[in-house]
Amino acid sequence: MEESKLFTPVTIGPLMLRNRTIRSAAFESMCPGNKPSEQLLDYHRSVAAGGVGMTTVAYAAVTRSGLSFDRQLWMRPEIVPGLRKLTDAIHAEGAAASIQLGHCGNMSHKSICGCTPVGASTGFNLYSPTFVRGLRADELPAMARAYGQAVNLARESGFDAVEVHAGHGYLISQFLSPSTNHRKDEFGGSLENRMRFMDMVMEEVMKAAGNDMAVLVKMNMRDGFRGGMEIDESLQVARRLQQSGAHALVLSGGFVSKAPMYVMRGEMPIRTMTYYMNCWWLKYGVRMVGKYMIPTVPFKEAYFLNDALKFRAELPDMPLVYVGGLVAREKIDEVLNQGFEAVQMGRALLNEPGFVNRMRAEEKARCNCRHSNYCIARMYSIDMACHQHLKEELPSCLKKEIERIESRG
Repeated sequence: MEESKLFTPVTIGPLMLRNRTIRSAAFESMCPGNKPSEQLLDYHRSVAAGGVGMTTVAYAAVTRSGLSFDRQLWMRPEIVPGLRKLTDAIHAEGAAASIQLGHCGNMSHKSICGCTPVGASTGFNLYSPTFVRGLRADELPAMARAYGQAVNLARESGFDAVEVHAGHGYLISQFLSPSTNHRKDEFGGSLENRMRFMDMVMEEVMKAAGNDMAVLVKMNMRDGFRGGMEIDESLQVARRLQQSGAHALVLSGGFVSKAPMYVMRGEMPIRTMTYYMNCWWLKYGVRMVGKYMIPTVPFKEAYFLNDALKFRAELPDMPLVYVGGLVAREKIDEVLNQGFEAVQMGRALLNEPGFVNRMRAEEKARCNCRHSNYCIARMYSIDMACHQHLKEELPSCLKKEIERIESRG
């Protein structure tokens, strides 16, 4: 077996990490009032204390129109002091701090984002459900500048890195994907046109990042459904991001509105998801049709690896971060030995914030996440939490659902 790279330092742009682990930007739902909370600070501090190289705060909207959840961060000057407390706590534990910046596009509702949701194209979003207005071409420069302004706020807040969200069916991804971009202007049609908004964003981001902020970009290798982006086009997107100056790419896939479990894998526990919902008609609607709207995609360790290796082969000089289904030290070593600069984990570090430290001590370390996806089902209504660590007792109907899903895993 090759010597492990896991606990060797790695450089991403101007930033050096103490090891090659990054807490992925898995949405925490810990920001009531769209601002950081003590709960958010405590969680990220626990992951930093657990040995991670860098932890990523998820997913901060660059404008109010970019909010898809009412417990989501919204980047604005008044939250800088709270974020500074958070980054100070992370740094005190020896880890670097990153923040994911994005805009949800059509994945919102007026009650959350304060306006008719906007996206690449006009239409109807079945998941909210709401009508969506396509952004006018003359609105796009200001939207791109909002990403740059968010980078400046991140620097003021003490972050070492930003992760631009260009995947999962959010705004940049909606421009890139032929499934959601039906524009007839210079921002639609050919892939070259569909990349124009991303180019504008990256120009603003790199200008704001200067020479002291690392810039990662999360992107889709595939959208995960027929009619979406496939690897051939996504490789061209990756090359364009490399030309734009991005310091690393985080290779993901899936569309939260069309193929959510392609992103996360496994089964969505519908009963759990609806149990925590407040809206009665949405609760019963999702309970009736949820399993058809959110089809199961089987979980396996390192489920994006085969696709990611194609990007590794085609982009020999680009730092690449692997994400998706990492729960064991042996598989992480295997991924790093195949040429990836770093790995990201989400659910593993929710289940066990100290998992990185345990991997240092145990070559066969495996976290105890059993892939019921309770944490994700709960995240949409309250905070993201692992059912194994709850203080409250779960009702028997949810226990049964979790046991059924875990027994299949």
